[in-house]
Amino acid sequence: MTSETTENAAPPGETDDGLLLAFYGDDFTGSTDVLESLSLNGVETVLFLDPPSSDDLAAFEGIQAVGVAGQSRTMSPGEMDDHLPPVFEALGELDPELVHYKVCSTFDSSSEVGSIGHAIDLAQETFDSPFVPVVVAAPSLQPRGRYVLFGNLFATVEGTTYRLDRHPTMSDHPVTPMTEADLRRHLGEQTDREIGLLDIRSIDGKRGEAVTADLDSVADSNDVVVVDGLNHGHQRKIGRAIWKRATAASAPLFSASSSGLNYALASHWHDAGVVDDPGSPDGAEAVDRIVVTSGSASPVNEAQIEWGLSHGFAGVRLDTERLLDPETAEEARGDAVADALDALESGDSVIVYSARGPEDPAIQATRERADALGLDDTAVGERLGTEQAKLTRTLLEETGIRRACIAGGDTSGYVAPQLDVYALEFLAPVGPGSPLCLARSRDPAFDGLEIALKGGQVQTTATADDFFGAVRDGGALD
Repeated sequence: MTSETTENAAPPGETDDGLLLAFYGDDFTGSTDVLESLSLNGVETVLFLDPPSSDDLAAFEGIQAVGVAGQSRTMSPGEMDDHLPPVFEALGELDPELVHYKVCSTFDSSSEVGSIGHAIDLAQETFDSPFVPVVVAAPSLQPRGRYVLFGNLFATVEGTTYRLDRHPTMSDHPVTPMTEADLRRHLGEQTDREIGLLDIRSIDGKRGEAVTADLDSVADSNDVVVVDGLNHGHQRKIGRAIWKRATAASAPLFSASSSGLNYALASHWHDAGVVDDPGSPDGAEAVDRIVVTSGSASPVNEAQIEWGLSHGFAGVRLDTERLLDPETAEEARGDAVADALDALESGDSVIVYSARGPEDPAIQATRERADALGLDDTAVGERLGTEQAKLTRTLLEETGIRRACIAGGDTSGYVAPQLDVYALEFLAPVGPGSPLCLARSRDPAFDGLEIALKGGQVQTTATADDFFGAVRDGGALD
């Protein structure tokens, strides 16, 4: 037996039946990111919209990972105080080896909105984890890889890799701008816990017990440990070290990480025989028409709308000013539904959108209308999200179309409950982190719906801005 085989052998009990992982996603699209990363790596995973009951779990066989899709990325610390503790308690009762609070790979957060530090503080009241690993490096997320070097987060956009405080989108994010790329400093603004770093020198060139020993050393003197990583080899080593700590603990280890943690763990699980290699993923069958509801104004999403409109999709612009006003919202929604139904009945797929991109004049006009109505940003998001959700439900009900795409994390969070969806399973890859999913719904009209919940920045791995076309065609396979 070689040293590599010995190093990767599963510790006693590691391959026993039981739940490997339970996770909470801080928004809907982040949750489907974990669903995809685990499913593609052979981990039988189900994503629920609320903590599952025993009856919910009984409907699925052979589950190895369970997730709950949340919305804490947009919550204040006070809202987190009300929402997160019961979710953490429910996940802990599932008795997994590790509980993962899934954050965005661009670490979207501040002390006032989506505070990752505050989420860690709340989780530790439930789990009292010996330390909290923070794994954000995700080289697997091509073409938008994420890398951490000496604690600083980097992200690739259109082939160029930026330190996150110079990232063209995140450095100027309207809610949580990233003005500090050092994750220790950024997180240190959100929690008083001691934050350490397992840097690249403890990972690159070292193996097995040496990496674990360095992780133990940093964890012994810190409550939270940020982990460097640049490539798949680093991921594998980190996955092994963290999993060894998780399986040695008497209670679940807690981590606040991106899907980089899932790729890291899955790499080790394959080496150790905990899960089987799933092989190459299959696509779904192509369909003639889909419904796209877009609430994102990102430049990436703008280009995807433009691609769709030039490749046979019909576009329907929402009158967001009228949708904000309760006196005109129903009429405005009805007008959009009528236009969309006309397009669908003509045989076209349709994109119903609130804005074409960040410079769309409708954004400023909507803000001015919101000010006149006395609405803050939260109320605006709730009203528009609710109207888009109702519109989507109506279109799917009246046409019987069985495939849809929702663009925008917040928008997805409103649409899925409107369709009475209670669980999602991975169906086919489309763009990294936003797969085509099979929906389980308590409403027979939507049970079995195929749906992709897309973050605004998510692309396929192709050079074309063809995300909506890939959803229609059954996925994007390499």
